[in-house]
Amino acid sequence: MGDASVLLLGATGLVGGECLKLLVARDDYRRIVVPVRSPLPEAVRDSRVEVHTIDFERIGDVASLFAVDHVISCLGTTIANAGSQERFRRVDFDYAYETARFAAGEGASHLLLVTAMGADASSRIFYNRVKGDLEEAVRRLPFRSVSIFRPSLILGDRRESRAGESAGKVLAALFGFAIPSRYKPVAARDIAQAMLAVARESTPGVRIVESDAIRRIARNMIA
Repeated sequence: MGDASVLLLGATGLVGGECLKLLVARDDYRRIVVPVRSPLPEAVRDSRVEVHTIDFERIGDVASLFAVDHVISCLGTTIANAGSQERFRRVDFDYAYETARFAAGEGASHLLLVTAMGADASSRIFYNRVKGDLEEAVRRLPFRSVSIFRPSLILGDRRESRAGESAGKVLAALFGFAIPSRYKPVAARDIAQAMLAVARESTPGVRIVESDAIRRIARNMIA
């Protein structure tokens, strides 16, 4: 078993949930810290897992939780679920950035962050602009390694339904043969597989991993 510790953010979501399954199934980390806003959908029975229900508006009160080696950040919502663009940015930028900032301050060496294909701080699309702002902000934090994953449409069983994603899945199934590799949907489990593979390497510097690379890394990990 590895001696490192990891903080998993967004464990109640689709990608974060897959990450948690893999972390429990493998022995890369001796300690798995899981801060959540709401209870996990199912109990995790593993002595290495520490689940903490926290108030993300008061992250500074639990700064000690962020004293880990690696941070896997899968925090995110939708504008529909958030209720407004302001609330969306609060979760997808503020919460994600503040947790990364505290972890960097506590000595974490590697941030592994899920954003989105098309993330660009100069984008006219609000969603992509928020993701791009986050990428630029975390690059300035004192991590030894920053790995940014930019998946396209994410496939998997969500607890909530997203109409746009459902339509995208249908179109991808019908016209997948004509979609360039970079834009094809990617399974949530493949994203989790790729994140853990890149965490193992922990190459210094900033690394951007697009959807086609996510699938390739996941395949190599399984092989």
